Amino acid sequence: MAISAQKKTARGRKNGRKNQLLNRERLEELLVQTGMITGDKLQAVLRTAEADNQTVEQVLLEEGILSSRDLVTALSIQLKVPLIDLKRHSISPVVLQLIPEDVARKYNIIPLDVIAGFMSVVMENPMDVPVVDDLSAVAKMPIVPMMGFPDDIREAIDRKYAAGYGTGEEIVLTTSLLEEEEEELEEFLSEESQVPVIQFLNRLLPQAVRRRASDIHIEPEKDRVQIRFRIDGVLQTVRSLDLNMHHALITRLKIMGGMNIAERRRPQDGQCSMKIDGRDIDIRIACGNTVHGEMAVLRILSKSASLLELSDLGFLPETIEKYQQLLKLPYGMILIGGPTGSGKTTTLYASINQLDRRERNILTIEDPVEYHLAGINQFQVNPKSDVTFASSLRSFMRLDPDIILVGEIRDVETAKIATQAALTGHLMLSSVHANDAVGIMFRMLDLGIEPYLLCSSLSGIVAQRIVRRLCPTCKVAYEPPLEEQMAYQDALGEIPEELHKGVGCTMCNGTGYLGQCGIFEIFTLSDEVKRMFLNGAASPQIHAQAIKDGMVPLKHDAMLKVKQGITTVAEVLRNVFFTSY
Repeated sequence: MAISAQKKTARGRKNGRKNQLLNRERLEELLVQTGMITGDKLQAVLRTAEADNQTVEQVLLEEGILSSRDLVTALSIQLKVPLIDLKRHSISPVVLQLIPEDVARKYNIIPLDVIAGFMSVVMENPMDVPVVDDLSAVAKMPIVPMMGFPDDIREAIDRKYAAGYGTGEEIVLTTSLLEEEEEELEEFLSEESQVPVIQFLNRLLPQAVRRRASDIHIEPEKDRVQIRFRIDGVLQTVRSLDLNMHHALITRLKIMGGMNIAERRRPQDGQCSMKIDGRDIDIRIACGNTVHGEMAVLRILSKSASLLELSDLGFLPETIEKYQQLLKLPYGMILIGGPTGSGKTTTLYASINQLDRRERNILTIEDPVEYHLAGINQFQVNPKSDVTFASSLRSFMRLDPDIILVGEIRDVETAKIATQAALTGHLMLSSVHANDAVGIMFRMLDLGIEPYLLCSSLSGIVAQRIVRRLCPTCKVAYEPPLEEQMAYQDALGEIPEELHKGVGCTMCNGTGYLGQCGIFEIFTLSDEVKRMFLNGAASPQIHAQAIKDGMVPLKHDAMLKVKQGITTVAEVLRNVFFTSY
């Protein structure tokens, strides 16, 4: 029996090699027949492949003669195997349980569905018989191979699998346990629920990172625990757990964050580090007690995430030019305003990232330091050591700075020192909580800055919000309701011709949105604005004068992005307060 099986396997391999040779010849003919490549070019490719001991496909891709998508399309036609567009096809959640994620990643395949006892699987090479056999053994059913684009398959694995199965944890605990915590920990370790909780978090955290979540909310209710992700600024419920897992889950998070696991009444916060998909991830954990028990929020920060350029944030051409002129000034104060979550820190990082750090000394004080920038001296707020925004700013004056970034101006002392720094030859960048650009001036006034000092030190103000981008895959034109038409007309002074919305697809997880975009108004103080401010003019009057001086208000900038098909009127109305002036 064993000898017979070996002979059968050997015959299969021999036939497989023969079929591969035939398929390669047919593929070469197809490429010429469809005009993807000329006969002369094909002969040159064949000579290169033979000389370098490569396949024809490798040479075509390396020399840029064909893209990988062109080659996959040609192979699909040649092999008569369906080519599946994973951006438009739905994947059955049930079928994902039959093929583990590690197997899917190993072979770069994604199961699609099970019909009449056969599993359809999207893969790069449907003629790879050993892989098909392995998948059939894992799924315990016959496999129907289909073709897909390699990048699309990898994206589908990231989106659809809710787990990273057992790659192990790399968690750094920041504090040791106290005596009363050791008793609590011993009780926790004796519970049967600890293993499922650890496994659950090992699945949940990679899922959140792959879905681009900025926060994870774990919220107890009367009879359930809700798990929500904040994706593109909006919370989405991803699952619901039995209430009996709540205590073990919160305790595990406290251990990860180095918090007191015996303390359940007072708010606590901590942090830990993990490695997910080869990336170093910082996780800030905050716990607080609600009427139904402790909730936890996990802020996810990727150490290896690349910083965005100013051009990637959503500035219109005329506004980015005006802002870049502000950044070229040798001194003065530039303030970024908006509510929490409006992208102020991202804009500040993108701003200093483009400044000259070779010939100028750039110092930052942040709470916390979210991204580490080469060539920039960054300081972390630490109230326990009396390292605050104000105390750091005072010490900065003795460190010969050219440019100073303060994470946020939130008190009188910081506001006064920042203003003095801007007046004494330093370029000062910071953020302030305010609704619009003109409101930032009055907020600084509330913090005790004299009007004449503010007019002398303030170079420019940027107010901003973040809106979600329309998903390019499922974007369609639609007839907007009357409310949206009126908002559009109020902002741009014209009737909308064609507006778009997202209907939901697999790429955007059914939301109709994918990614984010900033909307901005940039306010530079003209002589007339300064005169009005010094004479005590009200906010609406200064706002009207700023528009006369060329400021594009937030609602106008936002609706221009609606007109360009970047976002929707509904999304703008959700994020921008339409003032009466």
